[in-house]
Formats: sequence, C-alpha cells, structure tokens
Amino acid sequence: MVNKIFGGIFDTEMTNVIALSDFLLCVGCALIIGFILSMAYMYGTRYTTSFVVTLAVLPAIVCVVIMMVNGNVGAGVAVAGAFSLVRFRSVPGSAKEIGAIFLAMGTGLVAGMGYLGYALLVSVLLGGITLLYYRLDFGNGKKKALYKTLHITIPEDLDYTEVFDGILKQYTQTCDLVQVKTTNMGSLFKLTYNLTLCDMNKEKELIDSLRCRNGNLEITVSKQETIIGEL
Repeated sequence: MVNKIFGGIFDTEMTNVIALSDFLLCVGCALIIGFILSMAYMYGTRYTTSFVVTLAVLPAIVCVVIMMVNGNVGAGVAVAGAFSLVRFRSVPGSAKEIGAIFLAMGTGLVAGMGYLGYALLVSVLLGGITLLYYRLDFGNGKKKALYKTLHITIPEDLDYTEVFDGILKQYTQTCDLVQVKTTNMGSLFKLTYNLTLCDMNKEKELIDSLRCRNGNLEITVSKQETIIGEL
C-alpha cells in the first residue's frame, strides 16, 4: 500500500521504486550533513540567516533530486546545478559562499546515490579542512597589510597629474590612481589611489610628505577597498 502511494504514475515494471525507509534514511543523513556544513560555515564568519538555512537544507534538496532521477547522475547534476545559479544570479557571492554551496551540493549528490558513509565522511573531512584553513588564517599573510587605499584632497589650482609621483614611488611598490572627483562646490579635488606600501612602518612618513605637497588638506589611508583575488 505504501509503495503504491509513493509510486509514480508513469512507473513501469522495469522501474525500481525507492523504498520509503531508504528515502527517509538518505534525506535524514543529508539534513545532518547540511547542519554540519552550516555550523562550519558560521564559525568566525559574518552570515545571514537565509544563507545558512539554505546551506543546511541544500544537501537534502540535491539528494532528493538525485534519487528522483533514478540514478541518472547526468540529469541530476544538470537540474541541481541550476539551483546554485539562483543564489548568485543578482547578488555576487564571495569565494567562501561559492565553496560552501558546491560542498553542500557535492555531499547531497553522494548521499542521493546511496553512499551515506562517504557523504558523512566528505562533509566532516572537507568541512574540517575548511575550518582549519580559516583558523590558521591561510593566505592572509603580512603582505595583505601593505595594501592600502589613499585619499588625498588638493586645491583646484594644483595639477594632480604628476605632483605626487616622486613621493609615492619612494614609499610604495605599486601605485594606481583609480578615481578623481571634485568636492566642496568644485573648489577641491579628491584623489583616490590603490597602493602597495614598501614598509608599514613608514606610513606616517608618507603622510607627512604628502601633507607638505597638498597644503595640509585632508589625507586618509585605509585598508584597500577592493581586495585582490576576491570573487
């Protein structure tokens, strides 16, 4: 009776219907995996409730898709792959979010194929490795602290094209003028540079040298607003 309720109207004698107990076992395992991955993602990360809830149920969704295509992995991946595009269609995702989405989809695919032990192993192993990398601050070396964004305010009668080139070459490895805009009713210019400093300890010397050149107007140095290598 139960098999008839959960059977498909287009099933034939050659169709293998998934038993209800096996279906619930796979989905339950996928939900546990999603919970593990969500907890791993939330550790030390700014997150939204909608994203972590989606991450928690995504393995179960992919698992159901894989089971419903009756073992046709190619069709299942094609359908489940479309789900991943919804999150990033209008809002750009970070590298960490994209990695979490693909990990959740991958574990759901494994669970949907019936390899529950491997699915749990993959979630614990790769989730643990991800946590370890972030715990060790992997890839966030001292060089990242050298990336700065510099804002310089100058009077309108000062030619900004090469006025700071000598100073910036002395204190920076690379220097790019990324924005010029007028301010204070057009009486001032505000220049924005992306810099890679030669030495963090000489940041004040750089500012003092620039102050002498721009008439002691406002100068701001901050962390670089556009991080290189961020997806």
